[in-house]
Amino acid sequence: MEATNIFDTKPKEKKTGTKKSFPVTGMTCAACASSVESILSHTDGVNEATVNFASNSVLVDYDANVSEEKLQNALREVGYDIIIDAKDPAEAQQELQQQHYRDIKNRTIWSAILTLPIFVLGMFFMKWDPGKWISLLLTVPVLFWFGRSFFINAFKQARYAKANMDTLVALSTGIAFLFSVFNTLFPKFWLSRGIEPHVYYEAATVIITFISLGKLLEEKAKSNTSSAIKKLMGLQPKTLKVIEGGEEKEIPISEVQVGQTILVRPGEKIPVDGEVSKGSSYVDESMITGEPVPVEKTKDEKVFAGTVNQKGSFQFTAEKVGGETLLSQIIKMVQEAQGSKAPVQKLVDKIAGIFVPVVLGISIITFIVWMSVGGENAFSQALWTSVAVLVIACPCALGLATPTAIMVGIGKGAENNILIKDAESLELGHKVDAVILDKTGTITEGKPLVTDILWKDTLENRSEYKQILLAIEAQSEHPLAEAVVNHLKDEDIEQAEIASFESITGMGVKAQAENGSKYFVGNQKLMLDNNIQIDAILMQTAESLEEQAKTVIFFGNEKQVLAILAIADKIKETSKKAIATLQERGIEVYMLTGDNNKTASAVALEVGITNYHGEVMPSDKAAFVEKLQAEGKIVAMVGDGINDSHALAQANVSIAMGKGSDIAMDVAKMTLITSDLQSIPKALELSKKTVLGIRQNLFWAFIYNIIGIPIAAGVLYPINGFLLDPMIAGAAMAFSSVSVVLNSLRLKRVKL
Repeated sequence: MEATNIFDTKPKEKKTGTKKSFPVTGMTCAACASSVESILSHTDGVNEATVNFASNSVLVDYDANVSEEKLQNALREVGYDIIIDAKDPAEAQQELQQQHYRDIKNRTIWSAILTLPIFVLGMFFMKWDPGKWISLLLTVPVLFWFGRSFFINAFKQARYAKANMDTLVALSTGIAFLFSVFNTLFPKFWLSRGIEPHVYYEAATVIITFISLGKLLEEKAKSNTSSAIKKLMGLQPKTLKVIEGGEEKEIPISEVQVGQTILVRPGEKIPVDGEVSKGSSYVDESMITGEPVPVEKTKDEKVFAGTVNQKGSFQFTAEKVGGETLLSQIIKMVQEAQGSKAPVQKLVDKIAGIFVPVVLGISIITFIVWMSVGGENAFSQALWTSVAVLVIACPCALGLATPTAIMVGIGKGAENNILIKDAESLELGHKVDAVILDKTGTITEGKPLVTDILWKDTLENRSEYKQILLAIEAQSEHPLAEAVVNHLKDEDIEQAEIASFESITGMGVKAQAENGSKYFVGNQKLMLDNNIQIDAILMQTAESLEEQAKTVIFFGNEKQVLAILAIADKIKETSKKAIATLQERGIEVYMLTGDNNKTASAVALEVGITNYHGEVMPSDKAAFVEKLQAEGKIVAMVGDGINDSHALAQANVSIAMGKGSDIAMDVAKMTLITSDLQSIPKALELSKKTVLGIRQNLFWAFIYNIIGIPIAAGVLYPINGFLLDPMIAGAAMAFSSVSVVLNSLRLKRVKL
């Protein structure tokens, strides 16, 4: 494939601004979320606002000159609020959610206690006159104290000509209560017209109780959907020990500064990112890398927040604190992803935004129709059915259908070392039918290693020669020299002393030992130019290794070649299996690499890829992605380097390797924390399961309303005389929201 610059690789200009997530208070349904989003989006200086009803948060993209107070004031005017002044907003939101849960729990318990006698009186002692007065007295605190939030929020919405779930609840229970009070105070008004003056205190209070119970279960379930975030946050300790003036001092993590020296003892979690300055230990970094084996940390080695120190004790210098640590960035990425919207959610939001006004309209039409055809009990039946319509309609189920599934899916991904930055990629993943893999660092380790070393058969004193080879390569600046040094050090070879060292450009190096003997390390040309004899068997082996796309290094003295070494970028153990899994699922796998065609061919052959291209420029990768897209394919690009960033941006689904460049990870919509390519089929399977969950949720949310609203309006009455009791409608409405959330939580148990 010829390397041609088809696309301009300059990045597009982006608006400069701030992107921040704020905890939101006061939201009670999907229509509330739609209102918050609409208000913030129309605030001057705000580029975009995305509300996640499931996590009670809003992600706002706003200009640098817009203050957080301005955003807060815009919401306060319509009865909502955002937390802006907390030291730790995430912790503040968690505390707020816990407080909100406790409040709902108390309201639900007391509502149930007072509703029980009202229900008994209304169902079994409806003819007993004192029972109506007792019910009236007990209903007042249920509606206007324990259920006051419905009326307060509905009033705030009405001031700005808006409506939400609270509007439906407040109207239905308020109308039922006022009608019941009138019938309690003035029963003769109806009796004189031959109509029994029914009261609906039990319907109004049971509706409040059921909806409160539904919200209680919903809040509990919603808190479970973001458990991945809580687990990640729990990896960071609350306090740490700093060394000041030679003394140890414990301080809160919020007070640590860059440059401070921090002490970590055995078994402790590392609090912030930094560099080891004193001591050594092994650190469990599995939460970042997915690798179970602890990594040795010595002086100048990097350590990361949330990882766990093993047996040793060491000091390190803080380099990144607060929101700058790798752990904080991972948490932020997961939070933003959980708040991002899948394309299907944008359609659902529009439906939720008009849902409440439509339901109000249906309720009014229901009332008018029943007043026209209801006969002698027309008013009573009209009231009953219109209230049932208001109660049974559930925008909450619609609003929760997508975000809860997305939140659980992204949390499940985080548990499996798959960080998903954008919900759109999670929705698209299951449609992928073409995967493009970079070679270096993606299919391979991205690190040259000595794969073969062959010494001359008749050679004696090999250990002595190994010491000399180590000494020469330790001084060499060639990129492959490090691989030789690491290989010999792993064999515990001691380094010899050499008297002189000379680098020969394009061929290798020449050195002289202390005893005056000369040695050469380099390519075949270096050997031939210095009349160094190459054994026929060694030469034959060298040619065979080069055919396998390995780089061959010759090591010799003045007379003969002593050994040959083959160096290659080792293929990851799991790459072949991962590629086979993708191909078994009918996904076409391509490999694009900047390496020469010979190397590309050898690697492709070993891992089972038939579609590959070598000597590919960065812009060619993006052009190849576009070519496949033009053929109607949904393309996933997997890469780890800056050279992959253009293609990652072009792909439908972009996946970065966690050990890759910051730019690649910034551009990609998914990041694999582990280097294991088997995470790719897992990510696509996760997409499939999440989308299935969303579709199930939407089906039940829509079908519930499509069936429930007509039944509540009384369509079955002409057939079998059935009218839906408003309190049963309240229970059904609460159940619909809870069932959607519980269905989403099933994703947690899915095996990838």
